[in-house]
Parts: sequence; structure tokens; C-alpha cells
Amino acid sequence: MVTKVASDRQGIQSVEVGFRLLKVLAATNRPMMLRDIAKGAGMPAAKAHRYMVSFLRIGIVEQDASSGRYDLGAYALELGLSGLGRLDPVRFSGPILESLCEEIHETVALAVWGTHGATIVRIVDAGGPITITLRPGTTLPLCNSATGRAFAAFYRSPYLKKVLDDELAQIAESSKKAITIVRRQLEKDLTEIRAHGIARATGSLTPGINGFSAPVYDHTGSMVAAITSLGSMGEFNVEWDSPAAKRMLAAAHALSHRLGHGGIAE
Repeated sequence: MVTKVASDRQGIQSVEVGFRLLKVLAATNRPMMLRDIAKGAGMPAAKAHRYMVSFLRIGIVEQDASSGRYDLGAYALELGLSGLGRLDPVRFSGPILESLCEEIHETVALAVWGTHGATIVRIVDAGGPITITLRPGTTLPLCNSATGRAFAAFYRSPYLKKVLDDELAQIAESSKKAITIVRRQLEKDLTEIRAHGIARATGSLTPGINGFSAPVYDHTGSMVAAITSLGSMGEFNVEWDSPAAKRMLAAAHALSHRLGHGGIAE
């Protein structure tokens, strides 16, 4: 029985070899000659041709009759669309959030755009002496939270604009400032956030708590979530180039890549 399990885990080498050809085609984003596909996959052209014949039969590749160049076929598109439909930032975020929490020793969370705005859906608590009053389902303001600012800077939605306008009106009223002044300050903050690719907040939502929030993108380049970290002001460094900021950006990039942003997810 042990031998059989070990044998099963070895898989089918020919399938793995064949998919090297498909990976070359997918990465190039254009029809290719057989010799170039074979070279990219590191195999002789004659061997690559046998695989391509089989791929043609099942429709995962196609060949132009006039040029002889190969490209991904209709079945490859069908598989890709099916896979994209299964991508879930919440499901894939678990290991990334756990690893980030261990690296920066701060509470981290994932937020998505929900019915009422930027909504926390997953939290990994660092278990520090300061309790972060954040839980799944919490909706955060756009103007004075790191998470909200990330969505305000990078997310595109007609409803977001309405929520943002309502918040700005409330801030203007409570601060006795003209709404144009409040809006101008926010735009200045968002411009800075876009320049650095990450949002931050320093005690503006919860006294004594700093935060970073980095956008997560899907295969279309659209923001679909935000990874947020929170910590006490005395210990949480919110400089744009701080180690925490760099690790946040790396975590957001890893999750974005898992969702197909910037190429094929490994």
C-alpha cells in the first residue's frame, strides 16, 4: 500500500513535460512557431511536435493554417475562465495573512468592498497587549482609516463615490470647514497614497492605533481587496519605506499574483 501511494504521488511525467509547452505559449501572449515553443520549453522540436499534435486534438491549442504558428485554443480559454471563476481572495488570503502576521508581529486583516463599503472579512490577531477592536463585518470609513483610504485611492465604483461624498459632507459639517477644503485635503492624501502604492492612517480612526493597507488586484487589474495591518503608535512605524510597509506590499503582491494579476499564478 505504501509503495502504491508513493507511486501515485510521482504523477505522470509526460503531462508535466507537455504543460511546459503551454506555459511558454501563455507567457508569450502571441502565436509562436514550433521551434520557438520547443526552445522556450527546453526540448527538441520533434518531441514538442508530438505534444502539440495531441494538444490540437483536444482543442487546448490551435494552429494557423497559413503561418503554421501555434496559439492557445478555445479549450484553454474555457479552462482559464473556469479557473478565474473559482478564484476567491478570502479563501486564498489565509496563508498569506498568517505569514504576514508572523513577519511583522502585528494584527492583520483582509477587507473587501461590501454592501455598505470597505468591510473586514478576515482577521489574524497578533495577540499583543493592545486589543484591536476589529472584527469580521466591521465597515470602515473611507476618509480616516487606512483600509478606507486604500479603497478610496484604488477601487473604482459609482457607489464608492457616493459613500465618499457623504463622508466628506459629514466631515465638513463637524469640522466647520468648507467641503471644498476637506475634499482638496483628501485628494492630496490620495495622490500621495497612489504614489507609494499603499495607504496609511496615524491614529485618525482609533486613538493610539496606526495602520497600513495595501490594495489587492485580480487578473483584470481591478482592486478586489485590501490587506491591512494595525499596531500601537509607539511601536508601529508608518514611514512609507518602513519594513512593515515593504512586507505589506509584498503580501498584497503575492495575493494579487495568486488571483492572476500580472501573469499566470503559480
